[in-house]
Amino acid sequence: MPGTAGDPGEAGPAARPAADDPGAAGGGPHGDAGETPARASGPGAAGTPGGDAGSPAGPPEPARVPDVAIRRLPVYLRALEELRAEDHEIVSSADLAARTGYSSEQIRKDLAYFGAFGTRGVGYRIDVLVDRLRHILGLDREVPIALVGAGHLGTALARYNRTRHRDVRIVAIFDSDPRRIGDEIEGLAIQPADAMEATIRQAGIKLAVIAVPAAAAQQVARRLVAAGVEAILNFAPVTLQVPPGVVVQNIDLTLELQSLAYYIRPEPATG
Repeated sequence: MPGTAGDPGEAGPAARPAADDPGAAGGGPHGDAGETPARASGPGAAGTPGGDAGSPAGPPEPARVPDVAIRRLPVYLRALEELRAEDHEIVSSADLAARTGYSSEQIRKDLAYFGAFGTRGVGYRIDVLVDRLRHILGLDREVPIALVGAGHLGTALARYNRTRHRDVRIVAIFDSDPRRIGDEIEGLAIQPADAMEATIRQAGIKLAVIAVPAAAAQQVARRLVAAGVEAILNFAPVTLQVPPGVVVQNIDLTLELQSLAYYIRPEPATG
């Protein structure tokens, strides 16, 4: 039951996780060890002692947070919002572990990168933790997204996003097929690819989704970066080359299905 008392360690870290920590032992089911660290942000972001011995004192270095820890935060946020919708007010890390599939130790360690959120022996206040996680992830405001590619996959992504999400929201769709220009997906008109840079700059879009064929993906990525995009979710089956500071997350559905095929064993022949 959420709100279970007596959860040790909710008050925050007893020791700071190492900068290159790929995730605590007993992590979740997503196979996410060994990713590149990112820097902690948001209020309460934990610092590390700055400077070598004898160097001038300065502001502490922000803790470096593994990308995989950041990717787990939305999982925790979704579980917390489900609990809040069920009228729960307090949750322990053990409760979150049961909801998310990650260990309570992993959850406490991930949250510890950003400060102390809970009360020892009581747990986390759900409303407070939801607000803090949304702020850390930048979801306390609407995050506009550009979608490039309005084929079957792009159309499905746009429909799902625009009917289910209000914080990370597709606000511009582009396609190179003249037959699709002007068509609407959930009230949003598809624009010609030639309008991409101007629209992205005018709307201040920093996040984009690529859902085009592999042969076109690299050129699309270059144009997005030139227009000011800083993060790309790439569905094209190709490795994109982008400048330092631009983050790319790849989702290759074919590779995912092929890896899952490993776990499917043929039935033994009978007869």
